[in-house]
Amino acid sequence: MKKAILLLSSILLLFAAVAQAHGPTRQKVVIKQQIAASPQAVWEVVKNFNDMSWHPAVTETKGDGGNAAGATRTLTLANGGRIHEKLEKYDETKHTFFYRIESVDVQVLPVTNYSSWFNIKPNGEGGSLVTWKGAFYRGYPNNDPPPELSDQAARDAVTGVYESGLANLKKIVEKDT
Repeated sequence: MKKAILLLSSILLLFAAVAQAHGPTRQKVVIKQQIAASPQAVWEVVKNFNDMSWHPAVTETKGDGGNAAGATRTLTLANGGRIHEKLEKYDETKHTFFYRIESVDVQVLPVTNYSSWFNIKPNGEGGSLVTWKGAFYRGYPNNDPPPELSDQAARDAVTGVYESGLANLKKIVEKDT
C-alpha cells in the first residue's frame, strides 16, 4: 500500500512539473484599418516587398529577390535596429503576402518565430480593408521572462508596429486620392 501511494505521489509530482514547464504560448495580433481608397491604390503603395518606406519606423529597406517567394529584405529602423525578413508567399491578384522574420535582436523587437500576413480587400463601400496579422512567441523562451521580453511586451510591440504602419499607410493613400 505504501509503495502504491509513493508511486501515485511520484506520478502526480511529475505531471505537476510537466504542467509548469510548458514554456511560452504562441501570441497573435490582428489589426485592421479602413482606407478610403481602392484595394489597387493601397496595393500600389505596399506591393514591393523590398520597399517598406510607407512605415514611419523604417528608415531604409534593402532587399533581394523582388516579390518572388524566397525574397529577403533588411529593415533598418529609426533606432538603428535591423530586422531580416523572408517572403514566403505573394499573390498580386489577391493583394496579399506572407513573410517571416529570419532574425531580429529581441531588444529591437521582443519576438521569436514571427510570421505575418498582409492583406487588402474591398470593404464594400468603395474603399479597402487592410488586415495585418502576425503570430509569434515572446522574446524570452523560458518560464518567468523579464517584463521587457514577456508575452505582453511582445504583443504590445507588434501592435505598435502594425497600428503605426497602417495609420501612416492610410495617411499616404488617402492624401493621394
